[in-house]
Amino acid sequence: MHDMTKANLEAAFAGESQAHMKYLAFAAQAETDGYPQVARLFKAIAFAEQVHATNHLKQLSGIGTTAENLASAIGGEHFEVNEMYPAYDSVARAQAEKGAILSIHYALEAEKLHEAMYGEAKALVEDGQDRSDLPVYICPVCGFTVIGDPPAKCPVSRTPSEKFVKF
Repeated sequence: MHDMTKANLEAAFAGESQAHMKYLAFAAQAETDGYPQVARLFKAIAFAEQVHATNHLKQLSGIGTTAENLASAIGGEHFEVNEMYPAYDSVARAQAEKGAILSIHYALEAEKLHEAMYGEAKALVEDGQDRSDLPVYICPVCGFTVIGDPPAKCPVSRTPSEKFVKF
């Protein structure tokens, strides 16, 4: 693939990925504001943006085997935990941005768990096994992630377990 085309697809992938997430957040707000049909429109178009992003990623050869994808995910989580979020936290603290400090803290704590969970899954996949069928629970406030039963309260944000989202 030519360098300019590759750069364009990478930029398009990033933009479509951001649009997907932004529209899901907009859908949640529309639901909160009492506009369920506007929320449905945001969700539908968010899915279209996901389709676009996936098509671009495929053209960039960004999807491999499950083991390769897990290795990629581990690398991304490792970067976030060890480089990105610590640097962002330093800036937010230096600028006394309390909301950003909390948001970064929440993400950093969840990303640590994600890296470990992906590592465990990769080891299983490399041995030809799938992970257990225990459900995965996510705290909707901070992203804390647990396999199996969630704690009574999130250890990061103190959110009650009954608010966790089950996958």
